[in-house]
Amino acid sequence: MPQSDTKTRPPGAKQLKVPSENAFHPGRNGAGELVPSRYAVKIGDIDVMVISDGVLPLPTSMLGHNIDPAVRADWMVNQFLPTDAFDWPLNAVVVRSGEQTILLDAGLGLDPDLHLPRAGQLVKRLEAAGIDLGSVTDIVLTHLHMDHIGGLVVEGVKERLRPDLRIHAAAAEAKFWEAPDFSHTHMPDGFPDALRATAKKFLAEYADHLRLFDEEHEVAPGVVARRTGGHTPGHSVIRIASGDERLTFAGDAVFTVGFDQPDWFNGFEHDPEEAARVRVELLKELAATGELLVATHLPFPSVGRVAVAGDAFRWVPVIWDY
Repeated sequence: MPQSDTKTRPPGAKQLKVPSENAFHPGRNGAGELVPSRYAVKIGDIDVMVISDGVLPLPTSMLGHNIDPAVRADWMVNQFLPTDAFDWPLNAVVVRSGEQTILLDAGLGLDPDLHLPRAGQLVKRLEAAGIDLGSVTDIVLTHLHMDHIGGLVVEGVKERLRPDLRIHAAAAEAKFWEAPDFSHTHMPDGFPDALRATAKKFLAEYADHLRLFDEEHEVAPGVVARRTGGHTPGHSVIRIASGDERLTFAGDAVFTVGFDQPDWFNGFEHDPEEAARVRVELLKELAATGELLVATHLPFPSVGRVAVAGDAFRWVPVIWDY
């Protein structure tokens, strides 16, 4: 079907624009990489690049611990996925708006006790993309789970960041991690302790850089963070808008299973019922606007749109532009 045929696009949907030579560009792969680890798009006048932080192997029960295991296994088989464990993608985003270079989430970093050698790739992949850590003016954190902040507490990283770096997060998120409640989560052994330790270390090391907001905050022209709650009390999404084009980075509000099974509880959700409500409302909104969606754990490059499929939703990935 020709890309110029707009009759079949959802309301508000725009053709994906290839970045100009002066903007972000996928460029060449880093040395030794067999597959691309970065993908660039334009949202009006704003440059956006999705960067893969690697993959995180987890039990499939993490996708829906409130569901009969046989039902969950059938879903996995129908998706051509293994029924015991599979690799969760990890995505972060870099945004250039005006004079600001903004990193949305900071990856897993390194935690040798969890034995996750294929994750924590963000810093070296930023370098491969030609993005120097010292050029980052702002970081926006969707929440303070380890796979979103761990890259900031890797030894030697803080020294490479700007002394006037601003780190934006919801105030409710910072408050929650003073005494986090894991009573409604369903995580593998070791993860709660690792999450607590990483959040504590991050808050101690970066307290002077934090810029906390209550419900909504404009980080840069066209870049707005909005607290949703659910996944964690201060979980936020970030909307990028320029002209009539928009993209939402949903963090952990949406997972692979969440389109056709939005009421399945994810093991990392601290308030699963609220997280399901947030997920449904966000997916309805994205389906209505036709805007682009990127999320942390959708398959790289995680750029696509949401369509309505009966009583559920459908993920529509974009066709890659080269």
